[in-house]
Amino acid sequence: MIQRFIGRLGMLAGVVSVAAAAFAAVGFAKPATPAGTAVPQVAGRIESDGSSTVGPYTQAAAEGFERANSGAKVVVGISGTGGGFERFCKGETDLANASRPIKYTEAVKCQQAGIRYIQFLVANDGLSVVVNRANTWATCLTVDELKRIWDKGSKVDSWKDVRPQFPDVKLKLYGPGTDSGTFDFFTEKINGRSKQSRSDYTASEDDNVLVRGVQGDQGAMGYFGYSYYVENKSKLKVLRINGGGGCVAPSVRAVQNRTYRPLSRPLFIYVKRESFRRPVVAAFIRYVIENEAKIATKADFIALTKAQLAKAKRQYNTAIRNR
Repeated sequence: MIQRFIGRLGMLAGVVSVAAAAFAAVGFAKPATPAGTAVPQVAGRIESDGSSTVGPYTQAAAEGFERANSGAKVVVGISGTGGGFERFCKGETDLANASRPIKYTEAVKCQQAGIRYIQFLVANDGLSVVVNRANTWATCLTVDELKRIWDKGSKVDSWKDVRPQFPDVKLKLYGPGTDSGTFDFFTEKINGRSKQSRSDYTASEDDNVLVRGVQGDQGAMGYFGYSYYVENKSKLKVLRINGGGGCVAPSVRAVQNRTYRPLSRPLFIYVKRESFRRPVVAAFIRYVIENEAKIATKADFIALTKAQLAKAKRQYNTAIRNR
């Protein structure tokens, strides 16, 4: 039953700079505001919480939305994807920001609490594996090497343990906490299984803490979303990853065409259906879809593809008709 429940969920998406053409081809459901007329303002408070990765995206969207709607307020928390879903499934928030899809166990809790929701795909991301800028020896690591470093029970504590030709420099690790969707995604893609991660590393839900940690230690390594690397690229060195097809660095192009493997991922905003019936919430989601490329650029994320945006608009229209 729960799988049928999950299967009915909508997935919304967006595109890069060709947004106008796509919107013309796939318009929003009526009633729509005629071109050249003012968009009616909406008012109200929207509560969101969740991923520290998606948080800056939602915050950037909130700032633009609030400027256009003086009576609206969007509160953005960053308790981690897991923490966000916990609050969401208790009915405490309208939106859950997530750097991974909702888990089966989380979906069950939502269902048991009578929380129905819509899943909106809002941006693309590529997890960035970073090291200290004084690290002159590592430029590309394979997935197998990353697994040896990060796997549960790993005894790798020196760069020489990673590859014999690397120097005997102590390896100090930084990464997100276990409530983070970034932790879940990285662990499953690199180590092959949920929660299969070593625990002897410096963990934080605040990516700025991870940046400072890697920046301050020559032998450090960390991982977090692409936006935090872009924001701090003058302080850090990003590694290329060999997922079987050669060494590839995270970039807009590599993430969108999925050549940055296996660390390319989608980012989501989950919306409670009951909340979506409120004009301010529906208007906020519409604002996100209409402006997703601009929001992604402002927040240093990777915009979605043309096909994803066309699907987003169709699913938004369906949600409007069914609310």
